[in-house]
Amino acid sequence: MRVASPYLLGYAAAEQDRLVRQSSLLAPLTERFFRAAGIGTAQRVLEIGSGMGDVAHIAARLVGPTGNVVGVERDATSVARARERTDTTGLRHVSFVHADVDRWVAADTFDAVVGRFVLNHSHDVPALLRALSRSVRHRGVIAFQEVAFSPALAVAGRVPLWRAVLAVLEATLTGSGLDPDLGLSLHRLFQDAGLPAPHVHLEIPFAPDDTVIRLEVDLVRTLRGVAEEHGVSLASLGDLDTLVERIQAQALTTRAPIGFAGVMSVWSRVP
Repeated sequence: MRVASPYLLGYAAAEQDRLVRQSSLLAPLTERFFRAAGIGTAQRVLEIGSGMGDVAHIAARLVGPTGNVVGVERDATSVARARERTDTTGLRHVSFVHADVDRWVAADTFDAVVGRFVLNHSHDVPALLRALSRSVRHRGVIAFQEVAFSPALAVAGRVPLWRAVLAVLEATLTGSGLDPDLGLSLHRLFQDAGLPAPHVHLEIPFAPDDTVIRLEVDLVRTLRGVAEEHGVSLASLGDLDTLVERIQAQALTTRAPIGFAGVMSVWSRVP
């Protein structure tokens, strides 16, 4: 059993804004993943760890107005912001519940339960998956995306500063009790939860501009205090205010692409 952890990134407005920008980068991956898992028209979908609602919105567009999406989020400010953002989209078949998913019990049955970058914050992933499975109909879908830093670190080898950024983030997650390679463990954890061996897909998103760099440098800013608390040095990164430009210069010199952390997409059906 993993040690329980609070939500590491916190709920500051700057971090919430960063997550919205991150969601724009990841939206195509998540939509392709949901389609491959069989999420579609008229289905009822439960999404956990909703944040500001971006993943719920993807599911809502796939199920259409004859379907329904319920998002569960434990932070009240995030729920309020998710509801405000949903009101502007016209997606009236999306609702949000303010609750801790580890304690919340669904009153209804769903066709699918989904989440992105949320399982790492559970103290017992197989137990959570088993509990969620009880809210999904027979042959319904369990579909989650989680990070995998090891593949991204391997790809980043030609840009030393970028590799240093990812290494700092990896060490900070590890020191905080989270698993920076949880995505690589989901094939086993799904089966530990009593689910059939899942479908697995690994992808590293790239961007032709500085989108990925700014996302991860801003994440370093979010986690700076946590890194220091766990003895993770940021000295190798130098001045954070010039870090984006220095990474861009290295990437230009080496002609190497800049990749986000690996995203492991894993889905199975409830037996």
